Amino acid sequence: MTTSSQQPPPQPPTTVRKVIVEVIDARDLLPKDGQGSSSPYVIADFDGQKKRTSTKYRELNPVWNEPLEFTVSDPENMDVEELEIEVFNDKKFGNGSGRKNHFLGRVKLYGSQFARRGEEGLIYFPLEKKSVFSWIRGEIGLKICYYDEIVEDQPPPEEPSPQQQQQQSPQMEEPKPSPGLLVVEEGRVFEVPTAHMEFPHGVHGHGQGPIPCYPSSPVVVVEESPPHVVRVHEELPPQVEATALPPHMASGIPVSEVHFTVPEVRRMQSNRGERVRVLKRPHGDYLPKDIGGNKTQADNAAAAGAGGAERIHPFDLVEPMQYLFVKIVKARGLAPNECPYVKIRTSSHYLKSKPTIYRPGEPTDSPEWRQVFALGYNKQESVTATLEISVWDAPTENFLGGVCFDLSDVPVREPPDSPLAPQWYRLETGAVDQNSGRVSGDIQLAVWIGTQNDDAFPEAWSSDAPYVAHTRSKVYQSPKLWYLRLTLIEAQDLQIAPNLPPLTVPEIRVKAQLGFQSVRSRRGNMNNHSMSVHWNEDLIFVAGEPLEDSLILLVEDRTNKEATVLGLVMIPLISIEQRIDERHVASKWYGLDGGAGGGGGPYGGRIHLRLCLEGGYHVLDEAAHVCSDFRPTAKQLWKPAIGILELGILGARGLLPMKTKGGGKGSTDAYCVAKYGKKWVRTRTVTDSFDPRWNEQYTWQVYDPCTVLTVGVFDNWRMFADASEDKPDSRIGKIRIRISTLESNKVYTNSYPLLVLTRMGLKKMGEIELAVRFACPSLLPDTCSAYGQPLLPRMHYLRPLGVAQQEALRGAATKMVAQWLARSEPPLGQEVVRYMLDADSHTWSMRKSKANWFRIVAVLAWAVGLAKWLDDIRRWRNPVTTVLVHVLYLVLVWYPDLIVPTGFLYVVLIGVWYYRFRPKIPAGMDIRLSQAETVDPDELDEEFDTIPSSKPPELIRARYDRLRILAGRVQTVLGDFATQGERVQALVSWRDPRATKLFIGVCLAITLILYVVPPKMVVVALGFYYLRHPMFRDPMPPASLNFFRRLPSLSDRLM
Repeated sequence: MTTSSQQPPPQPPTTVRKVIVEVIDARDLLPKDGQGSSSPYVIADFDGQKKRTSTKYRELNPVWNEPLEFTVSDPENMDVEELEIEVFNDKKFGNGSGRKNHFLGRVKLYGSQFARRGEEGLIYFPLEKKSVFSWIRGEIGLKICYYDEIVEDQPPPEEPSPQQQQQQSPQMEEPKPSPGLLVVEEGRVFEVPTAHMEFPHGVHGHGQGPIPCYPSSPVVVVEESPPHVVRVHEELPPQVEATALPPHMASGIPVSEVHFTVPEVRRMQSNRGERVRVLKRPHGDYLPKDIGGNKTQADNAAAAGAGGAERIHPFDLVEPMQYLFVKIVKARGLAPNECPYVKIRTSSHYLKSKPTIYRPGEPTDSPEWRQVFALGYNKQESVTATLEISVWDAPTENFLGGVCFDLSDVPVREPPDSPLAPQWYRLETGAVDQNSGRVSGDIQLAVWIGTQNDDAFPEAWSSDAPYVAHTRSKVYQSPKLWYLRLTLIEAQDLQIAPNLPPLTVPEIRVKAQLGFQSVRSRRGNMNNHSMSVHWNEDLIFVAGEPLEDSLILLVEDRTNKEATVLGLVMIPLISIEQRIDERHVASKWYGLDGGAGGGGGPYGGRIHLRLCLEGGYHVLDEAAHVCSDFRPTAKQLWKPAIGILELGILGARGLLPMKTKGGGKGSTDAYCVAKYGKKWVRTRTVTDSFDPRWNEQYTWQVYDPCTVLTVGVFDNWRMFADASEDKPDSRIGKIRIRISTLESNKVYTNSYPLLVLTRMGLKKMGEIELAVRFACPSLLPDTCSAYGQPLLPRMHYLRPLGVAQQEALRGAATKMVAQWLARSEPPLGQEVVRYMLDADSHTWSMRKSKANWFRIVAVLAWAVGLAKWLDDIRRWRNPVTTVLVHVLYLVLVWYPDLIVPTGFLYVVLIGVWYYRFRPKIPAGMDIRLSQAETVDPDELDEEFDTIPSSKPPELIRARYDRLRILAGRVQTVLGDFATQGERVQALVSWRDPRATKLFIGVCLAITLILYVVPPKMVVVALGFYYLRHPMFRDPMPPASLNFFRRLPSLSDRLM
């Protein structure tokens, strides 16, 4: 008994993460050995460990193929660990004159760019300089991956006596080999020898020595990338500083069961302050308002300066909402019944559980429900309120018993408390049925009071909707999208119909299909000698994971009116090679199956193709100006996150009724959707409320500050419809918040108007209240360097896509994302996805055209203002200002070195001046900028018209005539611009010989004058002539302008 009590409890195995850096080769290195070559070797530094490759003697294109293995000390923070690869020239193989190994270049990568084993690829990284004066060239090819190992040790022998411990203590310091190591990789388990693994000292609070690992039952390990960590210097709260270990570690739970994952949804704790009060304001106010005050982190900056710990302290952005939770588990010993269900009733709520359906032969006295209900809880009303839980039989509505609770005695649960254990309660007879003979048995349930931070809240039933699954909050992920590049090279042995008319060249085209996408190539060029068809054309598609579809190619002969299929081939996407850079991909020949016009044989020729899945592009599914993510498809190319975006969706105010219920009463069942990057979030649906309160908080990792967060509000219709019915949700409004407009580590609590543009005009649907915080290290190198990086990945600049092609691919990507999210449970409707992604942003609209025109006018307003100011100066409207301008002009002309510094100083002063007028809150939708206030009803009707139009011909003709008038004005403006440019060309083109002679003569005279007269005197004379007093001016246009206007243009040659 004594021996067994002293043995520590068995511990499950622990995992060790390993990183493999395989150095493949290098290209075009710089010769630095003094003999026109180099003897390179590579040093890799990761997580405090350095590894070195062998030296390749006198080789500018060395090939190593050497793997270097590293152990990750902290897998949770692997994504922010830096891997530094440096290439040196070995001085031992040089001419002996070098004192050190010459630097040949380096590459810096982060753990977020590593791939799992089996998903890695060969990537060539350009070598970078160490300093400004370094001379570097070439690139290095690397394969980087990681995997997890599980260490298992045998149980230790019985603990020896104290005398034996003293004798063996020096020997126990030596590490002992472990009997085996389990490497778990994508569901496969391998056993290899390894070293002894130990847990840290004193993890469980008992014992000071190392705790060995013990074998346990087979474990299924699922690999998952650790979350990104952004370090901000911030003071730790007192409760965190007081405890060195998490509560679940201090209580004795094994270390392997501890999960340090960042929660996707963080809701408000119960120690929140007062509720946010919203002031009533007029209905016509369309501007965002500050409703909660801004919170800064000045104390955190002071703590960072004092050497505080690096940690992000999350703000509680939302309000606590208390709920009464009722968990119904099961019952036993019930009276005879057919389909029992549970009723839950309070003074303000009434809910019913789903009925239990028995299987054939199953006893009917022990039904199981296993449901959790969340009812709104008001502490003031609960003093005298009661909770009634009763069991009923569905077909006969017989009362089977009930339990009554006093709400004032219900316990309160606050995380991280463990879930409340259900208990058995005796079913009693109520006032409904006094016959105790039909009431028997017990019911197992648990009742407690908690907040939306409770673990049971996301899956709890809080509505009596027919399809309650559509009312719960969920987090969605967009599918991983690739660009599929298909290069058509040539086709041979095509069985073309021989009965063609004389001198007729066959029109051979290729039709490519991938899912709903279909693209047809241009006409191929025939080679008369080899009878082959050449295209050399690129076709690009959007492919989504999982890559289960197949690419279908149809070779068609379109010489006649009816196309004839000469052959076809189907290529599975899973067999296509993936690349993440511009490296060359080998082409292949594919056999074509015979078509209808191929003579009836199975062989229809062959086609030469080059196929690859492009991972170096970012697949745009949003409009470029409101994009929320610019990362490429391949995870190996991702940079580490620079911050965390936190969004607290508080609620909405004053929503308009979106549907009618029984008796003609208006109702709104609102939920909120937020989208940033690949992550979509959906709040729960608050039923039958014009002022819903969600109070849910979500987080995103930010990789680029110049991105946009989109938040939309919708009315839920699907919770009343069957899955077979298509009842789309109605839009209530949306807002966008640009992340770069948020100050670092500052909470913005604002109310934004929800605006919708309908056929009848602009309509305010209500207001939404949000709390936003961008946790980011302010003005640190990682944050500032993001502004100097290209907006899109590298492949967009090496092999750019056309504007029209990019827009077509964006439409396909939007449709694929909508189809993917529609298959989720609960589904996110296609109308919701298209509205959030601005799928119709590039359609024609007279209102948007006017808005863009006024935007151009506003951009050029500063130039117009400057011209007016100069005109006032030269007209001497204010003589004192004009004299001061003369003096400043003289100073700048006499001291030209001051011109550039003075210009930059002026810009600095302007920036400091406008700091007073900086926006205090993130801007929402601007109705004046959108030209939504004064829009014409007919223009709105045209904007909402479908393509092709569904309007009568008379209306379409009228709109077409109006568009022709507008296009005529644009045509005139473009002609005027062309005329001015052609007049400039006519100065020296001798189109007008006399004008050209005059211009050349004047230029010759100016040349002679500038050679003789000092330049400063000429500049002063010209400036004073321009600023001369109006009494010396002629009201007619100057001679130079008259000369320019008389120059010829090509407009007289237009037909």
